[in-house]
Amino acid sequence: MKLWSKGATQTASAIERFTVGHDREMDQLLAPYDILGSLAHCKMLAAVKLLTQSECNQLVKELRDLYNQSITQGITIPPQAEDIHSYIEALLTEKLGDTGKKIHAARSRNDQVLVDVKLYIRNEIESLVEAVQPLFSLLIQQSERFKHHLLPGYTHLQLARPSSFGLWMGAYAESMVDDVITLQSAYRVVNKNPLGSAAGYGSSFPINRSLTTELLGFEALNYNVVYAQMGRGKAERITSAAMANLADTLAKMSMDACLYLNQHFNFISFPAELTTGSSIMPHKKNPDVFELIRAKCNQLRALPNEILMVTTNLPSGYHRDLQILKEHMFPAFQTLKDCLEMMQLMISQITVRENILTDEKFAYLFSVEEVNKLVLQGVPFRDAYVQVGKSIEAGTFRYQTEIHHTHEGSIGNLCNPQITSLMQEVVAGFQFTRVQQAIASLLAD
Repeated sequence: MKLWSKGATQTASAIERFTVGHDREMDQLLAPYDILGSLAHCKMLAAVKLLTQSECNQLVKELRDLYNQSITQGITIPPQAEDIHSYIEALLTEKLGDTGKKIHAARSRNDQVLVDVKLYIRNEIESLVEAVQPLFSLLIQQSERFKHHLLPGYTHLQLARPSSFGLWMGAYAESMVDDVITLQSAYRVVNKNPLGSAAGYGSSFPINRSLTTELLGFEALNYNVVYAQMGRGKAERITSAAMANLADTLAKMSMDACLYLNQHFNFISFPAELTTGSSIMPHKKNPDVFELIRAKCNQLRALPNEILMVTTNLPSGYHRDLQILKEHMFPAFQTLKDCLEMMQLMISQITVRENILTDEKFAYLFSVEEVNKLVLQGVPFRDAYVQVGKSIEAGTFRYQTEIHHTHEGSIGNLCNPQITSLMQEVVAGFQFTRVQQAIASLLAD
């Protein structure tokens, strides 16, 4: 049951096992998208008279039924089928006879899998952006809640300047804005239609690629058919880089949380049910969730390089190397969404210690504050710096813990409404509704 089978010598079983690999498992995820691509292709074939309207209607009905099955029950690819593409065509042929065999006209498995992967990644990016929103909103909320709770700021892991939990949480919220901007860039690359490029060199049939672009809700075509094939691997690499940015934000925040939970820092705590213990040390409250988020996100940060190494030095055209990108890429989406969900759970239950900076071991956090006071009294900055430095060396440094930071983005002016507006603007720029409406129309009776 292979699309390329001509009834001649069969492929050796060892070769088939090796070349198919984990493709059937990965293709389970592509089933609804393969059906959507086939629906659009079928409607286009009818529009250019390569199918009769009656044949198109029969195919559309069966494809819509299969789509509903793929969403509600899933579609299991049997061992005798090579992949989801051949299996869907086999099901249509079994049900409709020769009409089912006609659906592959004017396309290749190459552009079929290209459109499937793009539709899948497009949907997963939308899902990721949706998963970011609750954590972003929580960070903004907690930033406001804890904006007056001071904590030490560090450079080189040495005491630097006063910070606040509001500033700390707001920083990660704004970081996520830029992460979503990179996801939007990836979305725009992915949201272009490769269908009709066939094996990478187009078709002699008078197909209408603009029609399938519209039906599938793509923003534009991949116009050049050779480039459409070259986009395999590139779309995955660009998307994985955007995912790595978001993973980096979560990993860094996890590392902060592990430090702050440490008894020597003792800045934050969590309910016992959100931590784990030790088999021999009864006092332990381990930050396993943060450690696993950190580890999983560090793996995700390696994803762009994994994809790059698979695709390095491949010439133009399709190569079987590209098949294994699915094994790296597809599970990564769920991993990242799991990390977002767990980070949200932990941050929602965080307890922040108050009055941390009243401890004298944090005295030097206020050295710059004392320098600035002298500057405001008319002392040149460099002279004020030397004066305070000498008092520290002499052990005579005196300070006050009151701080007055008012500029945009500082402890006293977090600009959380502006950060929220930035996120709203970025999310609105995806125009997800346009895609959702196109797919709904394609599936409508």
